[in-house]
Amino acid sequence: MITVNENHQFPLDETLFVFALDSEAGKVFNDKNKLITGIGKVNAAMELTKEIHRRRPKLIVNLGSAGSKSFHKGEVVCCTQFIQRDMDVRGLGFSLYETPLSGIPPLLEYGLKRNGLPEGICGSGDSFEMNHSEADYNVVDMEAYPLALIAMKENIPFLCLKYISDDAGSDAADDWTVQVHLASEAFNKILFLQ
Repeated sequence: MITVNENHQFPLDETLFVFALDSEAGKVFNDKNKLITGIGKVNAAMELTKEIHRRRPKLIVNLGSAGSKSFHKGEVVCCTQFIQRDMDVRGLGFSLYETPLSGIPPLLEYGLKRNGLPEGICGSGDSFEMNHSEADYNVVDMEAYPLALIAMKENIPFLCLKYISDDAGSDAADDWTVQVHLASEAFNKILFLQ
């Protein structure tokens, strides 16, 4: 069983662990239901949608690396709110981050809370952010928003844990290269060893 919090437990064999890269999963998840989507919002959306139709999971767990100026390198953050940080249609009168005519607010609130972890707002976009200065979100990644949106639309519980690999600043690329390999062990401690 996967215990998310006191109210939510799910069978391990019906839980889907979703990563952008195999390096984020390491060897820890080799014997689990693991999905590697590839980098970016389109790849994440396409691969998760296909996998949901192949094997309807009871829980979707997005695990991966992320940048943050608010949290420290090596910290794991539970994201329960999501922004599509590269969606900007203000020129047509829509709010920043709002997908026009979708009926979905700019701040998508969907996800289970994990006991003992800080909560974050994840800004997903198709760029590796190295100059983060936006106050609307405090975690930066490239896949979580569409995964949360699809889970919500499919009415599947969603847990999003991000391992902070860098500060989304000028050294982000170098930091990420070193830190990404530590993510799977951090997730292992939180999900399986407690």
